[in-house]
Amino acid sequence: MTLPNFEYLAVKSLKEAVESAAQRAGHCVLMAGGTDVILLLKEQVLKGVDTVIDLKGMPGLDGIEYTEGRGLTVGALAKLYEIHNSPIVREKLPAVADAAHYVASTQIRRKGTMAGNICNASPSADTAPIIIAMKAVIKTASVDGCREIPAGEFFTGVKRTCLDKAKGEMVTAIFIPELGAGEGSAYFKHAVRKAMDLAIIGVAAWVKVGGGIIKDCRIAMGGVGVTPLRAPEAEKLLIGHAMTEELLDEASRAAAAAAHPISDVRASAEYRTDMVRVYTKRAVKKAIESLKA
Repeated sequence: MTLPNFEYLAVKSLKEAVESAAQRAGHCVLMAGGTDVILLLKEQVLKGVDTVIDLKGMPGLDGIEYTEGRGLTVGALAKLYEIHNSPIVREKLPAVADAAHYVASTQIRRKGTMAGNICNASPSADTAPIIIAMKAVIKTASVDGCREIPAGEFFTGVKRTCLDKAKGEMVTAIFIPELGAGEGSAYFKHAVRKAMDLAIIGVAAWVKVGGGIIKDCRIAMGGVGVTPLRAPEAEKLLIGHAMTEELLDEASRAAAAAAHPISDVRASAEYRTDMVRVYTKRAVKKAIESLKA
C-alpha cells in the first residue's frame, strides 16, 4: 500500500509547530518518529489528513533530564531507545525503562518516542499504564499557551486524547515523579512474541510501603478497554494491609474484574481477563521487591 499525497512541513520552532497545527486543525498530523504516523497514512486510517507536520527539527525537546527530589522529564522527541538505555532512568525509574523497552523492536525504538506512543493512544500502548500508575503529568503547548494534564486524564478513547487540535495543542514533555523512600513500581507486558507484537495485556503497579503495610497503591492496565484502565477495587484491597499471597490473589482477581477486554485475532476476552489476574500479581510483587530504600 502506497502513501497518499500530502504536504510535508518541517517546522523549526514550537511556535511554528502549534500555529501550523492550529491553522490546519483536522487536516494535519504531527510526526515525531513517524513509526505510527506513516503506517496509519499508508493504511488510510487518518482520514482527511493532507499535511504532515514534522517536529524532528525542533530544538530542545529531545532531552531526558532527572532532577533529584522531583523526578524525570522526558522530552517529546526523546527516543524510546534512549529512555531504555539511559543509566539514570534505569537506576531511578527502572519500570519506565522497562516499558520503553517493551515497545515494538529495536529499530522502532530508535525512531519512536514516548510522546508519540501515548499520542497514538492505542489501548495497548506499552508506556501508557506505567505513566498512569506513577501519576505522570503530560506537558503541552498550544496557541493559547501551556498546560499540564494528569496522565490518567489524557486518554479519551481508541486513538483519542484530550489534546485540543483546534488550538494546535501538542505534547512537549512527560514528567514522571521520582520514587520516594518505600516506593516501588513495575510494568509487565504479555504478548505472543517478545518483539514487535502489540500487548495482549499490560499491567503496571506502583506501591508505597511503610512498616510492612501497603500505604498506597496504583494499578493500571492496558489492552483491556478503550483506554488504559485503573483497578480501584484491587487498590483498595491492598491499601492498609500487609502483603500476603492470599491478599494478592484477591486483589489480582479484583483487577481482572475491572477489565473490559474484547476478543480479537490475538486473544479472547476471557484469556485477556485471566492474564490481567496473572500479571497484576507479578507487577505488584515486583514493585514491592524493588522498593527504594
